[in-house]
Amino acid sequence: MGDVFVVIEHRQGEIRDVNWEMLNLASQVASDFGGEVVSVLLGSGVDDIADQLAGASSKVLYVDDPVLENFNADIYQKNLSALIDEHKPTIVMIGHTAQGVDVAPALAVEKDLPYLTDVIELRGEGGKPVAVRQYYQGKVNAEFSFADADTYILTIREAALEPIEPAQKGSVEKVEAPAKEEAEHRKFVEYVEAEIGDVDITQSEMLIGVGRGVREDKNMPMIEELAQVFEADLCGSRAAVDAGWLPHDRQVGTSGKSVKPKLYFAVGISGAFQHLAGIKGAKTVVAVNKDPNAPIFAEADYGIVDDLFKVVPKLVEELKEE
Repeated sequence: MGDVFVVIEHRQGEIRDVNWEMLNLASQVASDFGGEVVSVLLGSGVDDIADQLAGASSKVLYVDDPVLENFNADIYQKNLSALIDEHKPTIVMIGHTAQGVDVAPALAVEKDLPYLTDVIELRGEGGKPVAVRQYYQGKVNAEFSFADADTYILTIREAALEPIEPAQKGSVEKVEAPAKEEAEHRKFVEYVEAEIGDVDITQSEMLIGVGRGVREDKNMPMIEELAQVFEADLCGSRAAVDAGWLPHDRQVGTSGKSVKPKLYFAVGISGAFQHLAGIKGAKTVVAVNKDPNAPIFAEADYGIVDDLFKVVPKLVEELKEE
């Protein structure tokens, strides 16, 4: 059977959002490979997580062992390698996250398997995958085919897909850890929770995003006034954060945070794919940019092609009159 393995990433007892997105993709393509969706969960004390995953998987295959209490790429690699040998899935999906890109390349090299990173689309043709990833800041989609192999390893971009809505009850199978020895070269020291600033933008319902087009710090009060009339929180692209206009905890994108507001209002943001990945969960996207070819407009529900220094003051004026 050509099962699709989805390697589950969890942290402090919480399932990361990318897993539900991968499970959605896996459910769409499993039939192309003649198999089922199998969630592969490694951890310690993860019975509850396994039960949650059963709602979005044909089967949950989980290893519960103290050696897996904390993520260690070397230990994960040994256990995943053994599970691949035993179950022979056609596809192994791993999130394109800090953890995922730590373990996936070494696993692919060890097993001598075809490997592709940062995938945003996938389908099966003739029992083999055809995958899509992007180049040139998201302006070009490249389609990849693969050499013949029994198994293919792919890392899937975060926030590039819709999450699945659990609607089934798959089986749950607990198995012994194939590899229980401690890692020789790595040791878990401690988990340090990233500090959250005065606003957690991942929970904001309305966001005003600022980018390079704002030009300089002295123009930020204009944007702050817009956020005030919208009753929205401020966030920004990497360019805005690197310029010092906003703190790092307000950065949106692959090197920042993924957000899911009801409204995302992008001001002067061109829309590099790293930033667009962070706003995939937004319900409505409005963009203001003077470049009609800016990639942000491909994601925007509404777009204004004009100078933001004309648009923003006028918009503030109109909203204040209401």
